[in-house]
Amino acid sequence: MTNRSTTDDLEKPPSIEWHTLPPAQLEHLLQTGTGGLTKAEAARRLAQYGPNRLAPPKRRGPLLRLLMQFHNILLYVMMGSAVITALLGHWIDTGVLMMAVVINAIIGFIQEGKAESALDAIRAMLSPRAKVIRDGQRHEIDAADLVPGDWVALASGDRVPADLRLVDVRELRIEEAALTGESLPVEKSSEAAATDAPLGDRYGMAYSGTLVVYGQATGIVVTTGTLTELGKINQMLTGIRRLTTPLLRQVDRVGRVLALTILSMSAATFVLGTLWRDHSPAEMFMMVVALAASAIPEGLPAIMTVTLALGVQRMARRHAIVRRLPAVEALGSVTVICSDKTGTLTRNEMTVQRVACAGHVFDVGGVGYAPAGDVSIDGRIIDTGHYPALAMAIRAGVLCNDARLREDDGLWRIEGDPTEGALLVLGAKTGFTRHLGDEAWPRLDVIPFESQHRFMVTYHRDGDNEPWIFVKGAPERIFDMCIAQLGHDGERPLDVDYWRRMVTDTAAQGLRVLALACKQALPRGERLSFGDMESGYVLLALVGIIDPPREEAVRAVSECHHAGIRVKMITGDHAETARAIGAQLAIGVGKPVITGAELAMMDDAALRRVAMEVDVFARTAPEHKLRLVQALQSDGQVVAMTGDGVNDAPALKRADVGVAMGMHGTEAAKEACDMVLADDNFATIAAAVREGRAVYDNLKKFILFMLPTNGGEALVVIAAILFELALPLTPAQVLWINMVTSSTLGLALAFEPAEHGIMNRRPRPPGEALLSGFFVWRVLMVSVLMMTGALGLFLWELEIGTSIETARTMSVNAVVVAEMFYLVNSRYILAPVVNLEGLTGNRYIVLAIATCIPLQLAYTHAPMMQSIFDSTNLSLLEWAKVLGAGLLVFSVAELEKFVIRRTRLSSRLVAHA
Repeated sequence: MTNRSTTDDLEKPPSIEWHTLPPAQLEHLLQTGTGGLTKAEAARRLAQYGPNRLAPPKRRGPLLRLLMQFHNILLYVMMGSAVITALLGHWIDTGVLMMAVVINAIIGFIQEGKAESALDAIRAMLSPRAKVIRDGQRHEIDAADLVPGDWVALASGDRVPADLRLVDVRELRIEEAALTGESLPVEKSSEAAATDAPLGDRYGMAYSGTLVVYGQATGIVVTTGTLTELGKINQMLTGIRRLTTPLLRQVDRVGRVLALTILSMSAATFVLGTLWRDHSPAEMFMMVVALAASAIPEGLPAIMTVTLALGVQRMARRHAIVRRLPAVEALGSVTVICSDKTGTLTRNEMTVQRVACAGHVFDVGGVGYAPAGDVSIDGRIIDTGHYPALAMAIRAGVLCNDARLREDDGLWRIEGDPTEGALLVLGAKTGFTRHLGDEAWPRLDVIPFESQHRFMVTYHRDGDNEPWIFVKGAPERIFDMCIAQLGHDGERPLDVDYWRRMVTDTAAQGLRVLALACKQALPRGERLSFGDMESGYVLLALVGIIDPPREEAVRAVSECHHAGIRVKMITGDHAETARAIGAQLAIGVGKPVITGAELAMMDDAALRRVAMEVDVFARTAPEHKLRLVQALQSDGQVVAMTGDGVNDAPALKRADVGVAMGMHGTEAAKEACDMVLADDNFATIAAAVREGRAVYDNLKKFILFMLPTNGGEALVVIAAILFELALPLTPAQVLWINMVTSSTLGLALAFEPAEHGIMNRRPRPPGEALLSGFFVWRVLMVSVLMMTGALGLFLWELEIGTSIETARTMSVNAVVVAEMFYLVNSRYILAPVVNLEGLTGNRYIVLAIATCIPLQLAYTHAPMMQSIFDSTNLSLLEWAKVLGAGLLVFSVAELEKFVIRRTRLSSRLVAHA
C-alpha cells in the first residue's frame, strides 16, 4: 500500500509500454502495492488524471447543424430557381421549390444526428462499476473513479473497466473480438510480452471494454479514459473526417459547371441583346430570366433524392438498412471491399471440420452451431457407429466439456467456450447429445482446464458401471500421456510420428487442433488428481476446429471478383488462420499475408503499394485498418469497409461506404457506418453493389433525359434573342415544362430496373466525370433536335399567319411530346427500345406518359390554364405537327444508338483480329 502524499513524480502512463513490464517493476513505477491505494491517494490521482470515461467531443449546435444542411450546390441551384420564380411572381412555384429545399435539409439534419451517436455507443461499452482494492479492502466503486495504480479484481461475466496489467491470473479467458478481431476468447497470463507484440498477443494485459468469459484475475490499472486502447479508438473516430461519396462529388462538379455555364450564357446574352440588338435592359433582363429558368435543372435534386430513396427501399427488402442516402450509389461505385473476417466473412461460430483418427481422416459437414451435417471420408458419407475410434472420440468431446448448446427461436447458440461448443455440435450431428451423455455416462469428477497444464479431465461411469477417464487438450501434452492409439482394428502402440504429421497437416489448413484420449480405469484416490494424468491413456483422435466462412460469403466474393471489385480481408486473427480462410474464399490465393507489425514499419508510399498488391492482412490493430483504407483511397480507389467490432469503427467511418453487421455487430460499428446488414450476410453487399450500380445508371439516364430538355429550351430562347424573334416560350411556360412535365416524366426513370449484365461490368473509374464526352454529345444532339422541332414549328406557324399565342402553344407541346418520346429512348443508354420490353418494360414510364398527356391537354384546352399561360386550343392537324416533332427526336436518337453500337462492335472485331 502507498501513503505517498504527492504524485508529481509519478510517470504518466502513455510514456510506458506496460505489457513489457514484470509486476514488481510495475508496482514500483505506479507506486502501489497489493493493498492498493489509499482513498486519499486515489482522490489525488483522480484530480491529476481525470475520470475514467471518454469525454464527449465538442459538437455543433442543432441550429448550426441545420444551417449547414443548406451548404450544398444542388440546394443553391434550387434556391436560385426559387428566387427567379419569385422575381417572376410565380409564388406557387417558389413555394414548391423552397419546400423541396427544406425537406432535403431536414433529412440531412436527422441523418447527421443519428451518425453522431457513434461515439456515445463506444462510451456505453465502459463498465459502470468496478471491484477495487483500496486501503487493503475490497470495494465496489463507479468505474469512472478508477485511477492508475488501482488494484482491480475481475471475474467471469465482468466487463474490464480500464486497461489493466494482470498480476494474478486464475484460468482467465477474455473475449476480445470487438477490439482485436480474435475469433476465440484469449487465454491470459501474468507474463510480460515483447515490446512490438500486437495487441492480440499481449496476454498479460486486459483491455477496457472487453468481456471476461471464464476465470478470475487481479490487475493493476495502467491507463484510464482516453488513454486506454478503447479511448484511442474514440480519439481516432473524432479525428476522422467523413468523405463525401463519388456521386455527391460528381453532382457537385456538375452543379458548379452548370451554374457557371448558365451565368456566363445569361450574361453574354444580356450584353449581346442590349449592345448588338439594341434591346432595352428591362426587356433583356426578362429574356435572360427566361433563359436562366429554362437552363436550371430544377428537378435534379428532387429526382436524385427520390432515386436514392427508392434504392434504399429495395435494399431494405434485401436486409440492408441504409443510414445515409448517398451510400446507396456509392456502393455501386466501389472498386475495393475491405472486409473484417470474424463475424463478417465467417460465422463467428467455431466448427469442427476435420477429425483425424488412426488410419482415417474424416471430414465434417455443416457450419456454425446448427447440428446439421454429415461425416464423410473422401466425399463418402459414413455411419460413425462403424468406426469405433471416431465414435469414442465424439463421446469424449461431449463428456469432457462444460459448454451448453441451446436453441432459441430457431437459432442455435453456445453458452460457454466456443471450442467446447464445437465439440457439442459435432456430437449432436452424430446423435450423441449432451443430454444423452449425462444420462448414460454421468460425470463424477473433473479437473478444469488450466493454461499451465493445457488439458481438461473428466471422470465418468458407463451403463455397466465401468469407470472411464476422458481428457482433451493440446496435442503435445496429450501425446505424453498416451501409450496406445485406438484404430479400426482395436488398440495398437502409439505412432507419435503419424500423429505429429496429422497435427502439422491440420494446422496448415488454419484449423485449431485438439487431441482427445481416454482410459478405462479408476482414479488413484477418491477424486481425480494430476497423478492420474501421467500415463496409460489411449489416443482417440485429433480434432480440427475453425470459424468457417459463410457459404453465401464464398459466392458473394466470387460475384464481386466477377464484377471487377477487389475483396481484401483485414483481420486481427492469426496469419495462418487468415490465410486458410482467405484460401477458402478465394481471397489472396498465392499472395503473402501481411501482419500489423509489418504494416506499422511501412511508410505511406510503401503502404500504398502493399495495399494494392496484398489481399490478406492479419493481426491488425484499429490504426492499421484505418491506414489501409486511407492508402487505398489515396490510390484513387472507392473503398467499402465491412466490420462488426469496435476496432472496425474508425475505418468504417473513414471509408467511402462503411457497412456494419446488424445481428452480431457492436453498436459502435453500427453507428459509425453508412449501412447496416440486418442479416449479417456478406452476400447482401453484392446485392447492394448491384442496386447501387442500377441507381447510378438511373441517375445518368435522368440527367441524359433532363439536360436536353433544358438545353432545347435554352437554345430556343437564345435563337430568339440573337435573331430578333419573338420569344417562342415565355418564362411561365418554361417553368411549366420544367416543373410539371419534365419532372413528372423524369421521375419514372427512378423506377428503372437494373439492366442485364450490370454485374459483368468493371467498376466505373473513380474519377470518371458524370458528364463524359459522350454525354455532352448526346445532350447537344437531343437539345438541337428539340430546338429544331419547337422553334421550327413556331416559325412555320407564324409564317402561315397563326397567332403568336397558338404558335407558342405548339412550341410548348412540341417540347413536351418530344420529352415523352425521348423518355422511352432514355430507358437504355445504348440498347434499342424498339421492342416489347423496351416500350413496355417499365410500367412507371407508361404511367408517367399517361399522366402527362391529360396535363398537357388541360394546359392547351382548359380555360383556366389558358388564362394563366396564354395557351390556345389546337386543331387535329396542329396536334399532328406536334406529334411529328416528337417522332423526329425518337427516330434520330434510336439511329444514333444504332450507329454507336455498330461502331463499337467493329472496333472490337478489329481488336480481336
